[in-house]
Amino acid sequence: MVLIGHMKNKTKIISTALLVVVVGILAGCESKPSVVEIPVVAEKLAPIETPIFNEDSSYGYVANQVAFGPRVPNMKAHVDCGEYLVRFFMKEGGSVLRQEFVSKAFDGTELKLKNIIVSYNPNATKRILFAAHWDTRPFADQDKAEPKKPIDGANDGASGVGVLMELARAINAAEKKPDVGFDIILFDGEDYGQPMFYPGPYQENSWCLGSQYWAKNKHKNNYSAYYGILLDMVGAKDATFAREGVSMQNAPSVVQNVWSAAARLGYGKHFISYLSDPITDDHTYINQIAMIPMIDIIEFENSDGNYFGPYWHTHDDNMDVIDKNTLKAVGQTLIEVLYREKL
Repeated sequence: MVLIGHMKNKTKIISTALLVVVVGILAGCESKPSVVEIPVVAEKLAPIETPIFNEDSSYGYVANQVAFGPRVPNMKAHVDCGEYLVRFFMKEGGSVLRQEFVSKAFDGTELKLKNIIVSYNPNATKRILFAAHWDTRPFADQDKAEPKKPIDGANDGASGVGVLMELARAINAAEKKPDVGFDIILFDGEDYGQPMFYPGPYQENSWCLGSQYWAKNKHKNNYSAYYGILLDMVGAKDATFAREGVSMQNAPSVVQNVWSAAARLGYGKHFISYLSDPITDDHTYINQIAMIPMIDIIEFENSDGNYFGPYWHTHDDNMDVIDKNTLKAVGQTLIEVLYREKL
């Protein structure tokens, strides 16, 4: 993922909140993320019965992915992990489709990619879309040590997938199902973007290859969803998630819905009140091309350090980063949001 219009460096876009649901964008350059803080208003609703999200299971699913090694396209670990994910969702009652395609990387390399698409209650007309990317970065280009070697991607990749795996397992095991249908898309090729050390002009659309492809080639004719929620880097200890700029521009009511649900469940320390810079991530292309309002739950660091945490795109992005409490906060919030939806 990248800050809109720029490489992943210290050049920023300043976000200014005009109202709770309106964000204006001005070009700028600062040494740390620009933020505006507007308190989250948690709608008071009567509790409902939902499946319990098991953080131990979710943590195990993250570990299982990491155990394959870096899931870099064209590598054996990538192929093997992809088949593991397909088998898992089939076992957990999903209707699974492999969307295989070839895409060119920033340097002309042909990448054999695969979006993994899982549907539950496929006949329901009202659908909610959940997504994450399952590939890992082939470069540790934010690391001083061995920057050209791939990373484990425990947080950046595996954490979002691990949350969605446990969400699927918990719902499949539950007696009561959601009233609406839902789909899970694991996008491929998200993190094969042009590295900082590569010479030549920056290629903005070298990231998010899987979501760009799916947005132009949906798995079903005329597929749409009521809204979508993207997960990216959602497993680190004490991680915080700001209300991100692209999400606020395209789906402010979905942001409010999710952040309000998190507050009701007691997860407000993770889902914080800041409005942050817009980020080019998979949800950007789903909003722009697929025309589905999608938000991004993505780690946010309001500090002079790395925007996405000190382990981002380094070899420190391993299982030591992952925290069960954070996985629980994200996963239980998603289940709450899904079970509140009515036909």
